[in-house]
Amino acid sequence: MTDPATAAVEGRKPAVLFVCSKNGGKSQLAAGLMRQLSGGAVDVYSAGTKPGRELNPLAVESLEELGIDVAGEHPKPVTEDVLGAVDVVVVLGTEAKLEPREDTRFELWETDEPSTRGIEGMGRMRLLRDDIKARVEALHATLTGSRA
Repeated sequence: MTDPATAAVEGRKPAVLFVCSKNGGKSQLAAGLMRQLSGGAVDVYSAGTKPGRELNPLAVESLEELGIDVAGEHPKPVTEDVLGAVDVVVVLGTEAKLEPREDTRFELWETDEPSTRGIEGMGRMRLLRDDIKARVEALHATLTGSRA
């Protein structure tokens, strides 16, 4: 697959898949943030290596604080179809395990984990969201050729 930054030049949108273990928190945060930031300029997917049953309510609330609505989203598994459709796969955290593909850019984001510092609840989720937001902004700039 070509460099994701050249997708627009080729007349197509770049596509990214955000993956975490349960697809209820980190990958949903990243997907929601990228959707809002890109305004449709990037195709955004999220999935989990061991999908849970529902989204993390604190993740949903932390996105709502930024005006991002993820109603209708639900945990989904990683599929070959989605892997084949994206330019970039981003694995968030160290819990999810996914083998890189030769034809796709692969990134591992070892995200902040405030709980290791005794920070829990909404305070933890906001710190996690903000860490992911900064990374999403940088990735968006790379994918679209815009400034972060």
